[in-house]
Amino acid sequence: MTVRLYALDGCPWCEKAADALDEAGVEYETEWVEALHSARNEVKRVSGQRGVPVLVDEARGVTMAESANIVEYVERTLA
Repeated sequence: MTVRLYALDGCPWCEKAADALDEAGVEYETEWVEALHSARNEVKRVSGQRGVPVLVDEARGVTMAESANIVEYVERTLA
C-alpha cells in the first residue's frame, strides 16, 4: 500500500479526506489514531505534527495535513 491516511474516528475533516480518496478510486490504508493528541506519536513521526487527517503517499514522497490540501492533492494527482 503506498497511500496511507491517518485519521480519527468521527472526525469530519478525516471523513472529507477519506471521501475524496474513495470518490477517486484510490486504494489506501487507514491508520486510526488516538483521540488524545499526546498519544499520536506515529502521526508526529511521519508529519511533524499531531493533527489529523494526514495523508502519506509513499510512491510520490508526499506527506501532507489539512483536509482541503489533501482533497486538492487527490483530485489533481491521484484521481
